[in-house]
Amino acid sequence: KYFIESERIGFSVWDTEKEHYAKLLWGNKDLTKYISATGKMTEKEILERLEREIDTYTKYKIQYFPIYLKEDNKFIGCCGLRPYNIGENIVELGIHLLPEYWGNGYAKEACEKMIKFAFETLSFEVIFAGHNPKNFASRRLLKKIGFIYSHDEYYAPTGLQHPSYLLNREDTI
Repeated sequence: KYFIESERIGFSVWDTEKEHYAKLLWGNKDLTKYISATGKMTEKEILERLEREIDTYTKYKIQYFPIYLKEDNKFIGCCGLRPYNIGENIVELGIHLLPEYWGNGYAKEACEKMIKFAFETLSFEVIFAGHNPKNFASRRLLKKIGFIYSHDEYYAPTGLQHPSYLLNREDTI
């Protein structure tokens, strides 16, 4: 069922049968306040996001994969990769967790597994990550897992300059 597993988390692949999970995740205002300029996503925007994830997987075999707790198969969010600068072999890391799973180490565990997958299995050279400037937990997480601040970058969905970070493959070996 899972194509990647960490100690507590299993990674799956988005498809249209997981629409209810997409609505649960990207319909949560505590999460979307960090990823949308309006602070929320409409049902249409959620379905478009799901479609983009499916399309990204079809084209690149990566996406922000749905993740579950292995002990009971509960959906907790998504963690994965998307193209950032494929020509330079750079991918972007992202994670969205349902708020009830914040603060339990799941984000760190999922991101570390995804970093290993990106470097060891997919052979990317650099991973990019950014976060909403108001999301201090994401900033702490990125620093904790080894990302180095590089610049601020405009992120159209929020209309804000997001602190942005890089992690080089050579720095993790």
